[in-house]
Amino acid sequence: MSFQIVGTGRAHPEFVLNNDMLSQIVDTSDEWIVARTGINTRYVSTHETITELSVKAADNALSKAGIGAKDLDLILCATMKGDYACPSLACLVQKEIGADCPAVDLNAACSGFLYALDQADAYIASGKVETVLIIGAELMTRHLDWTDRSTCVLFGDGAGAVVVRKGHGLKSIKITAKGDDELLVIGNTFCPSPYGKQPKLDPHFRMKGGEVFKFAVTSVLRDVKDVMKMAGVEVKDVKMLIPHQANQRVFQVAKEKLGFSDEQLAMGIDHYGNTSSASIPLLLDELIEEGKLKPGDIIVMSAFGGGLTTGACVIEL
Repeated sequence: MSFQIVGTGRAHPEFVLNNDMLSQIVDTSDEWIVARTGINTRYVSTHETITELSVKAADNALSKAGIGAKDLDLILCATMKGDYACPSLACLVQKEIGADCPAVDLNAACSGFLYALDQADAYIASGKVETVLIIGAELMTRHLDWTDRSTCVLFGDGAGAVVVRKGHGLKSIKITAKGDDELLVIGNTFCPSPYGKQPKLDPHFRMKGGEVFKFAVTSVLRDVKDVMKMAGVEVKDVKMLIPHQANQRVFQVAKEKLGFSDEQLAMGIDHYGNTSSASIPLLLDELIEEGKLKPGDIIVMSAFGGGLTTGACVIEL
């Protein structure tokens, strides 16, 4: 396929919110949260902007790739919402790091990073670009109802980045969408107009957890099987399965049904929580930095999220 990952980076806020702290503001407990989600702590922004976190992750990825911002041909930011509706997060990153290439955001919710990889693949394969910076970044805690214990315990904030260049690391990739505004929704807010009624939508994250769980397990099983078949790899060939860090129970079920071992399953939800489109690149950089992944390793990444969207790919590092 078209690209090789040549650098990774990550960034998260300073403040760590643990489960006991949450139990002081909502009817929950550490035991309840860990048993249902696998989450112990998460990073929560108290002052950091999503632009600041994205720039830090981008700088780290560029440094590890050994290239400068001027070498970039394209910047893609996967996010549900930047600091502004306009300008885009990607344009603000471009400004702050000193790049002069095209820059654009894309929103596929928690599948956004995989969607961005697919878009980078298309751009590179077409010959239009050779080097792309991809960022997955979310401040999910901006969208939470802190009185809803079923959702406020799930999410954290952060940004992860990768630099990809023309190469042969991507072995297969797949993305899907099935339009739905019932199972998982974050409402918009609108300015009043003298010419018509603006819709009043709930701005908080709302989710039908049981149905999303079924969708998640079904999609991960289907997509991972498909991309592994496309790439011609088997479970024994894969160093790690890196799923979107949404809920520990989702990946445990998927791991067992797919035949992966505990050692092959990458876990970061315990200390990051669900960071939506940032979850896979955050964990990928951590695994590489800790020496758990090395050049030549084959990884499978899988995500699912609002939209409803899904994505999966096989990459040789």
